[in-house]
Amino acid sequence: MKADKARERAELSGKATNVLDARTLSASHGRLEQLLAEGMSVLDAGCGTGAITRGIAGVVGSSGRVVGTDNNPELIAKARQAGGDVPGLSFDVCDIYALPYEDEFDIVTSSRVLQWLADPLQALRAMKAAARPGGRVLVLDYNHEKIVWEPEPPASMRSFYAAFLRWRSDAGMDNSIADRLPELFREAGLRDITAPPRHETARRGDGDFMPRIGIWADVAASRGLQIVKDGYVTEDERAAAEDDYREWVRDAAVSQTLYLLAVEGVKA
Repeated sequence: MKADKARERAELSGKATNVLDARTLSASHGRLEQLLAEGMSVLDAGCGTGAITRGIAGVVGSSGRVVGTDNNPELIAKARQAGGDVPGLSFDVCDIYALPYEDEFDIVTSSRVLQWLADPLQALRAMKAAARPGGRVLVLDYNHEKIVWEPEPPASMRSFYAAFLRWRSDAGMDNSIADRLPELFREAGLRDITAPPRHETARRGDGDFMPRIGIWADVAASRGLQIVKDGYVTEDERAAAEDDYREWVRDAAVSQTLYLLAVEGVKA
């Protein structure tokens, strides 16, 4: 089943989880930060290692309630270790398709998670069920088909990136999920839907330029191993993409823009 294949390909472990640890509420989920207030209840579905979730708890304070869920027990163990002493914050191992909550949260959010699912509509329906009446569902996600590099990266990376998108789509993942989310929100029965852009641009000269634009070398080094195993590229092609891209980042890259939308709707 595609759902099983998507779940298998979405798994993160080891150094591949570093990208999750580096995220913060302010830098990685700014629209959510704007919506938060002290005392709110928030569910962070697909929380990973809980970096953003801990930021949420810091804003809503001890009078609020924050729950982070993920289907990966190893990630939840890391989240609990890092956030175990934060008042009002808890983490549960839980499938996003079967969230065990109903009418409980002021905000139910998911950041960069639905892109890894074969059935995002089912996940959205579970997220909607977890929100209280009048509560908000907020999803932050990408359209990977609209990435813009300046100048174009080496041919080896362009070929690897195309293979990466095929590897995803063959497992049922939607590479253009961001632009489909408003329609899915309507199908899930949410109202007052908005989809403001939150595009992420890294420019040479920015303090965090190198790690941000270098993300695709890291993908080649981590996800790339899975892509090789599944037969979409050879190891030589993967290694060339990683090495050539790192050299391009160092010597030639000017900017990269990732197409990202923060789609939100209200539960009637």
